[in-house]
Amino acid sequence: MSTTRVPKVAGTKPPIPAAPHTSAPAAECRPVDRLAAVQDRLACWISDLTTLHELTERLARTTGLDEALREVLRAGAALVGARRGLLVLEPADRLGPDTTVGLGLGHADLGTIETVPHGAASYGILLDGTDESTGSTAGAAIPGGPTGTGDGPDGTAPADTSAPTTTPVTTPTTAAANASGATESDRPAGRDEIIHPDLPHEPGLDPRHREVAAHLGFDASYALRLTTERTGHLGAAVWLYDEPAAPVERQRHLVGLYGRYAAEHIARQLELSRARGTLATLAEELLPARLPRVAGVRMAVRHDTGPRGGGDWYDALPLPEGALGLAVGGVTGSGPSAVAAMGRLRASLRAYAVMEGEDPVAVLSDLELLLRLTEPARSATALFAYAEPDQHKLVLAGAGHCPPLIIGDHRIEYVETSLSAPLGMLSCWEAPSVEVRPEPGETLLLYTDGLLHRTGEPMDRALARLHAAAQSAPRATRDDPDLLADHVLRTVLPDGLDTLDSAEDVVLLVVRFD
Repeated sequence: MSTTRVPKVAGTKPPIPAAPHTSAPAAECRPVDRLAAVQDRLACWISDLTTLHELTERLARTTGLDEALREVLRAGAALVGARRGLLVLEPADRLGPDTTVGLGLGHADLGTIETVPHGAASYGILLDGTDESTGSTAGAAIPGGPTGTGDGPDGTAPADTSAPTTTPVTTPTTAAANASGATESDRPAGRDEIIHPDLPHEPGLDPRHREVAAHLGFDASYALRLTTERTGHLGAAVWLYDEPAAPVERQRHLVGLYGRYAAEHIARQLELSRARGTLATLAEELLPARLPRVAGVRMAVRHDTGPRGGGDWYDALPLPEGALGLAVGGVTGSGPSAVAAMGRLRASLRAYAVMEGEDPVAVLSDLELLLRLTEPARSATALFAYAEPDQHKLVLAGAGHCPPLIIGDHRIEYVETSLSAPLGMLSCWEAPSVEVRPEPGETLLLYTDGLLHRTGEPMDRALARLHAAAQSAPRATRDDPDLLADHVLRTVLPDGLDTLDSAEDVVLLVVRFD
């Protein structure tokens, strides 16, 4: 048989096969390209997970509601590439607190944004679940923004966003609800996010919304609703862009994942804030609404309750014949039970003071007996003083309480009360009283041990710090009880220790005898 020959073509030569070691077939390059693409994608995912981990850790370290809101706003701005923003807290249960915090926006700027009708603002649409143009309830849609198919995770350019669209978007929140098998009735109503990529040229936008954007100098915005399955919506965050822009799908996915965790954290901080507020209100209601006016005496008081609610208290009540009863004390423990016990103890002391206030020992003895019979598992400290301002006479007795400090031009010294155990610690309490005669212009400081404990120092050094604070007060400050109270707190508890989120209550009662 003869071999088939390849026909010749003019101007060409038969192909010469390349040597195996000089080149590789094109097909062998494809797996390498695919592997590089997979490695790039894995590196991208690892970077995203690392970023989310760092941001959620920062959020977990926040200890207050306001601090948590500001951290969420800052982290979200970093994820979506914005410079300014605001977070509106409006819980669905309408129990408050309703507040707004800003990033790169002053109080005046936030006030200007709030002039936009609630139903036209991005956060209002998310929280009310109404469409901006028609006022009807809408699903998770992005008017004037990407439809969820134009932005790729590789950062490719978004699809054309010049025309408004109401195509539903599956956000991380709704995707999680679908994966968990929740029905539509179980999911929060309304949208999850809203994008305004070009506010100056977006059709159908509320005129006031456009005016505010032009006034504050932002041309685009991205809004995300913060919600949990347990509480419903908590609020909405809005990030503002200085020029027309929109977050790509990858950015929206990351901020959506972060928003889910942030909403749970905010919900916990909200519950804690409400509980603290309730305890603080209860404690304040159990204390005097105002200090009485007594001739020859001027008073001021400072009271700071710990986050769990404590049992420190004070009282000042007019007594017969122009006398004045002064009391400070503290009940062991914290929380609602301690607050309730404080209220019962203070009410009982007021009754005993009216009946036999001229004898402080008898008042505390009756209080000891009551506490031992009705609450044998609880103890308390107390100090009661019977003052006669017209005679410049003060008789006082203490039960395990810190000694009062008397401040004058010629003396600054602690009043040495008899050493005694706290109430409820003995089978029968009784200790002699002490008589003090304050000169005109002298001031008496009554306080609880929380003032000393918050310094973090041993008791003797804390007492020395209080003495030095009183000694350093200028003459004009000593003449005004309010100024003196503020001076003592700032000096004894500097660098924010006076507002520290501490378990210790602080009570400072300043009484000046004119």
